[in-house]
Amino acid sequence: MSTRLTARRRRMSTRLTARRRRMGTRTARRRAARTGQYLALLGYLVFLAFPLLWLVSTAFKPPRELASLHPGWIPDHPTLDNFRQAFDEQPLLRSAGNSLIASLAAAAITVVIATPMAYVMARHHRSPLSRAATGWIVVSQAFPFVLVIIPLFLVLKEVRLIDSLSGLIMVYVVWSLPFALWMLAGYARAVPRELEEAAAVDGASRARTLISVTMPLLAPGIVATALFAFITAWNEFFFALVLLKSPQKQTMPVILTHFIGAEGVADLGPLAAASLLATLPSLVLFALIQRRITSGTLAGAVKH
Repeated sequence: MSTRLTARRRRMSTRLTARRRRMGTRTARRRAARTGQYLALLGYLVFLAFPLLWLVSTAFKPPRELASLHPGWIPDHPTLDNFRQAFDEQPLLRSAGNSLIASLAAAAITVVIATPMAYVMARHHRSPLSRAATGWIVVSQAFPFVLVIIPLFLVLKEVRLIDSLSGLIMVYVVWSLPFALWMLAGYARAVPRELEEAAAVDGASRARTLISVTMPLLAPGIVATALFAFITAWNEFFFALVLLKSPQKQTMPVILTHFIGAEGVADLGPLAAASLLATLPSLVLFALIQRRITSGTLAGAVKH
């Protein structure tokens, strides 16, 4: 009996040792995989941050350092002359105001139109109309700007919206709407129908359910969609270049091209300073609402 017990104990200890080894190997693999993921993410962040860091460095460099054959990361003699020159040469504040008006209006109108449409698409995703809308979204993203600019110009000319911010806002709304629908429909599908059914059982009307239950849960998606529409309109260049002719109505991206001379030589210091100022609104807006974007779609559903 003792011999059998000893043999069993040996087998059990051998099995436990093998399990521990396998678990240790798995743990080591997981740690190695996580380390590789973190390193890849760090490299990607450095890749994304490099243009912005170089832009900041260039904006504060004096002309001598800009013309140097071996430019450094940190300016030896930082200066604000590039910013003063940029404001003196071009109407940056006026163009920034035009871009802000067009971007905010386009974002607001896009969200107002896309929210109910995305909800209907999410709740009736198997209907022919919803499938047709999804097909329209996919197809619309394949059209390049050059292909639509001529008919778009002719249509706006007929309704007398050429060289106006109203016409540009309409273009931005139409261009952002397909992707905004696709984004919001994904958020709407994540809202369980059981919550709406529970509200209906408690006696809430359809409108009350949508306002008090569904809309708060869609808030992260609405904020993300509004941010997307705003950044798209703020950075857009081609439509603004073609549709706006008056200098008083030109947007920020169009004004930035004025820092490049007729021979293609850029006034690098003022251009970097103006580009940095044009980048700040998007960064500040994203920093202010990023918590709202990253918050869970169903946050607070259990509480209510």
